[in-house]
Amino acid sequence: MSAAAHDYSHFVQYRADGSAALDLILYDVDCAACFIDIENSLKSVPGLTNARVNVTYNRLHVDFEPSKITADAIIDRLAANHYHAKPFRINDAEEAERARSQYLIRCLAVATFAALNIMLLSISIWTGGVEGLSPETRDFFHWLSALIALPAAAYAGQPFYKNAVDGLRHGRWNMDVPISLGIILALGMSVYETAHHGEHAYFDSAVMLLTFLLLGRVLEQAMRKRTRAAAGNIAALKGKVAYRQMADGALVQVPVEALEVGDVVIIRAGDRVPADGRVEKGSSSLDESVITGETRPRFICAGDHIYAGSLSLDGTIEFRISGAGQSTLLDDISQLVEKAGAARSHYQRLADRAARFYAPVVHATAMVTALIWLGLGAGLHMALVTAISVLIITCPCALALAVPAVQVVAAGRLFHAGLFLNSPEALERLADIDFIVFDKTGTLTRPEPTVINAADLSTDMVEAAGFLACNSRHPLSAAIAQALPPTRLSYAVNEVSGAGVEAHVNGEIWRLGSADFCLIDDEQRVIDRTLSVIYLRRGTRTAALILSQALRSDAPSVIAALRAFDLPMMILSGDHEKAVQYCADQLGIENWHSALKPADKIAAIQELTHRGHKVLMVGDGLNDAPALASAHASLSPISAVDLAQAHADCVFVGERLAPLYQAVCMARYARRLMQQNLALAIIYNLVAVPLAVMGYVTPLMAALAMSASSLLVTLNALRLHRIGLSLRPMARAPRTSHAAHPAPMDV
Repeated sequence: MSAAAHDYSHFVQYRADGSAALDLILYDVDCAACFIDIENSLKSVPGLTNARVNVTYNRLHVDFEPSKITADAIIDRLAANHYHAKPFRINDAEEAERARSQYLIRCLAVATFAALNIMLLSISIWTGGVEGLSPETRDFFHWLSALIALPAAAYAGQPFYKNAVDGLRHGRWNMDVPISLGIILALGMSVYETAHHGEHAYFDSAVMLLTFLLLGRVLEQAMRKRTRAAAGNIAALKGKVAYRQMADGALVQVPVEALEVGDVVIIRAGDRVPADGRVEKGSSSLDESVITGETRPRFICAGDHIYAGSLSLDGTIEFRISGAGQSTLLDDISQLVEKAGAARSHYQRLADRAARFYAPVVHATAMVTALIWLGLGAGLHMALVTAISVLIITCPCALALAVPAVQVVAAGRLFHAGLFLNSPEALERLADIDFIVFDKTGTLTRPEPTVINAADLSTDMVEAAGFLACNSRHPLSAAIAQALPPTRLSYAVNEVSGAGVEAHVNGEIWRLGSADFCLIDDEQRVIDRTLSVIYLRRGTRTAALILSQALRSDAPSVIAALRAFDLPMMILSGDHEKAVQYCADQLGIENWHSALKPADKIAAIQELTHRGHKVLMVGDGLNDAPALASAHASLSPISAVDLAQAHADCVFVGERLAPLYQAVCMARYARRLMQQNLALAIIYNLVAVPLAVMGYVTPLMAALAMSASSLLVTLNALRLHRIGLSLRPMARAPRTSHAAHPAPMDV
């Protein structure tokens, strides 16, 4: 049905400058070359100013002038090029993704079932040939194989056949073209050989090839689904409902999506802020760590700006919305992530671009071979067998395995070291890096603060602190409650917004909170902005609980070990200046920046990139996600928020930073083996192809040679098991003393 039969104008996002934007979901598009073709085909459309495909999300974002072109016309233009698209709606996108995954899994199940049964028959033929299997029995087994292989290949190969046909229709040579042609010719020749009582048939090779290719598609689909699901968690940070105050003062519970600019919303303790706005009444402490990276809660009152996704810790506030829908800081972060991810996806398309040249050369070689043999007087059967041998022997299996074989072995080694690869190109990018950028909180330091002077407190003061902390919503109170032994007391506790918690116990006043709230005089106060201090009063006695985000236990030795690779380093943090300076001094990192927003981190990484550096970003917060996506390579701890993990190439577990060093080491060793495997694959083709062209190789020999080349690169990849990854003991990184002036690079 033509898009003209629908009205999609209500999906368009109109802007104040008269332009408009539209997000579309693309259906049944797997080939990376198709994404390039979609962008290129829309560049010449009048009124379209920008078209950008996000490969991970199968989404197309277009900017256009509504006075020159409509949303319906854009969708019709895609349909004319045989691309099915509809306005993006989260439910439709999830349903399409679910249907696509189920379809690929069904194809894989059919191909696997067929391959296993055909292999049993083939083994019988191979072993029976030695013992004198009769021609009639051999033909019977071949026909049984054909009965299984032909319908299975017809169904399971549809994802490749469709992409190949679409590619040829638009003059594109993608990898599905030689795959489809090889499978069809191998099956056709096998039927011919079986009908003419030939000794060899190739049903097993064709169906087994389909099985492995479909397995790769299913795994790729699963990776995309995981990334989309994690990115979708941004919406959860806004919550689902909010309390809007009506003109008569009544409170009405409404969905977050229904909020508009100018609405007045009430936020209670424990609620997340649903939109950006300005506080009109009340006060509270806001946990903004997931947005800005700042570890300390921010006390806010009338007149202060607040952002969607922040968590109100203690008070009740009334604020007026200034940014809702897709106009919040949280959505700006999401758009930065998507834009950075789309920019980096260009790297992932290189394989299909190379196939545009590889596939025509292979086909031309096979065709020329057949014509030469026909010209030399050979029969059609001989010419066709030789051409098929060329197609099979030049099948890029060794070339395709050269990199993945190393990746699989390296991923297994890194898994045992506590590091998981999210991206198939992660090792290649990690091997290229020549500059490392760190976030501070949760990356160089442990994610949660801890009480560093708990041993100095008396038992009764520990009892009071633990009891009060267990009855507070403040994140630092949670750290205290976790660090101190649990206290079982039953007294009423009152939480004072922006000050602390208080209880009356047996005639004594117990307080936990700020210095003023606990009546601490100037002499007893701890003055050190690198630390967080919570004060305790039990009657007339007082104490200070000092909390700090300690460095990861091996951070100094890891930083020193990385310096052996001559890798310059920088800290980019959203935390306050003193905390960042203290961490940098401990590790001897002289180049650091504090109080940065997500866009500032991207700007810093882009400036380094413009200088010619290939940057590795190591971070864990939501505010780090855009920087992780824009860096050449990225790495996050398992404690990172879902969005940061989704856009990191690698995720590491545990309290130690050693997996970072191990990842860099493994990547450099792996790159060396990848280069060796590529060289082996090229040498194989240089030797094998001339032999096949000259007729010295039968299709069976070609299949065996292709398998042998694949085995060779796999065995070479297994050498990674002999590489040691232990962190060599190194001297502690020197402490530096410098003023808190801007680092050499401005951000």
